[in-house]
Amino acid sequence: MKKNFDRCLEMLLHHEGGFTADKFDPGNDGDGYGNQGSTNMGVTAKVYAAFTGQPAPIEVMQKLTVADVAPIYKQNYWDRVRADDLPSGVDWAVFDWQVNSGNRSAKALQRNVGATADGAVGPMTLQAVANHDPEDIIRNMHSSRDTFYRSLKLFDRYGRGWTRRNDETLEAALQMLGKG
Repeated sequence: MKKNFDRCLEMLLHHEGGFTADKFDPGNDGDGYGNQGSTNMGVTAKVYAAFTGQPAPIEVMQKLTVADVAPIYKQNYWDRVRADDLPSGVDWAVFDWQVNSGNRSAKALQRNVGATADGAVGPMTLQAVANHDPEDIIRNMHSSRDTFYRSLKLFDRYGRGWTRRNDETLEAALQMLGKG
């Protein structure tokens, strides 16, 4: 079993950046305690509150550290897509999109390898992945992600950043595979 989580988390945090309070962010509808739009290192107030079982007011969100968010990313995203069982590079492509757009990436991975697109990465999905060229999977994930982003209503507002992130993810995934 490979261990790319730390490397991928570092790349992810580069994409996610620091504290923001963007009321237009469609991925952040608050924490249920009146905290709208608060995100730090990509973790929304709602996700942090659900993970910790505690409210996540802005004062808490502003002080989050890598040590606070790493377990969230590991449990809620990395482990959920069984990234340790995916080829290097494929793990990064799936993980980054999983964080950025939810379970869409697991379903896209499954569609790209001909598995049932139920979002639950299990033995059948992993076998289908093993039967495909990792470079093809990475490139297909990039293409699927680009198509998804371009379909969104907020593409005019966020599209440049989304597509840059997708392109950077492709480049890093191919490098991890030894193709970049």
